[in-house]
Amino acid sequence: MPALPPGVPVPDDGALPGWVRPSSAEPGRPFGVYVHVPFCSVRCGYCDFNTYTAAELGGGANQAAYAGTALREVELAQRVLAGAGRGPAAVSTVFFGGGTPTMLPAHDLARVLDGIRDAWGLADDAEVTTEANPDSVTPESLRVLADAGFTRVSFGMQSAVPHVLATLERTHDPARIPDVVRWARDAGLDVSLDLIYGTPGESLADWRASVETALATGVDHVSAYALVVEQGTKMAAQVRRGELTLPDEDDQAAKYELADDLLTAAGLHWYEVSNWSRPGHECRHNIGYWRGDDWWGVGPGAHSYVAAGTSEADAAGVRWWNVKHPRAYATRLEAGHSPGAGRELLTAQEAHLERVMLGVRLRDGLDLGVLTPSGRTAVAGLVARGLLDGPAAVGAGGAPARARLTRRGRLLADAVVRDLTS
Repeated sequence: MPALPPGVPVPDDGALPGWVRPSSAEPGRPFGVYVHVPFCSVRCGYCDFNTYTAAELGGGANQAAYAGTALREVELAQRVLAGAGRGPAAVSTVFFGGGTPTMLPAHDLARVLDGIRDAWGLADDAEVTTEANPDSVTPESLRVLADAGFTRVSFGMQSAVPHVLATLERTHDPARIPDVVRWARDAGLDVSLDLIYGTPGESLADWRASVETALATGVDHVSAYALVVEQGTKMAAQVRRGELTLPDEDDQAAKYELADDLLTAAGLHWYEVSNWSRPGHECRHNIGYWRGDDWWGVGPGAHSYVAAGTSEADAAGVRWWNVKHPRAYATRLEAGHSPGAGRELLTAQEAHLERVMLGVRLRDGLDLGVLTPSGRTAVAGLVARGLLDGPAAVGAGGAPARARLTRRGRLLADAVVRDLTS
């Protein structure tokens, strides 16, 4: 697991700097809540998320007490944001991630959602998502979640091919995927499937089978991420020892293009580099991250962000993060202290870089007015190289001029950001 950044200390009461007025206090501005559930039944070899199995946790931090611990942070968050001028506007989106949130009983997840509702209220059209493994839900548990106000579930399918799942050390039976999708839909939940491409030993035919299997379920949203092997993971050690061989960039590009072809033909269109959906089924919570909305992250290792309305310190926002270990997290909250491990004040230049880096990944693209003069100068070259859409860049048809990625540009999004930010 990667180390947390150092940052500067967070006050024991979690108070934000006095000059911060959250942008989400403004009428109509979205506000999201992320809830990190750090438990997994096994640790997959490629995973570097802040997750723990029962054996890794040992004594002290148990799953049975976790909902109550998370609710303590929700209460803290309500006090902190109220003290910073956060208005009574309701929460727009909630996302339970992990780990495997559905390792907790469905009633515990419902309790945490109730606490969020009590603290701020939920918008009438609030999107409430939980991630889940296909082997961690039942028809009954999904109905409990739907009755509690959950609207969406995102299943970690990853692949439909047994040998690929074995390499990833995923434990579910791929034959279960159509069942869990049907159970979720019967409960009234929207469904997304997450896929991973580029696993060592995965052929193009394997990847096609996975995408086609996902589409055969009729889901309205698919995420497809290239496997990234982080240092310190079991898979990184296997690659280093020569036990596994990673695919090259051409293989990754071919798999991305195949997914885009198949998903688009089925009526799911890309709205972010790694995400496709039917109209109206986009993940609004994640769009909030890419657009720089405010959110509070609950749980060990969770990050939060507030964009500042005004600044005395030439800062454009505040980001902070919690201590990583569930035991340390619980201990701080039980003592009445913030679980914050550190924070950083973003300068206007840093906030600009993030706005470009994240905003350009969206299908809508980035308003060219956001760019610096040197960034706007780079647009013509990116269009000439086929990385940005030409008509969008000149504002064809009277539309505002925007930096919008072509498909080739999606494959080279990092290079596009470098040019746009000099």
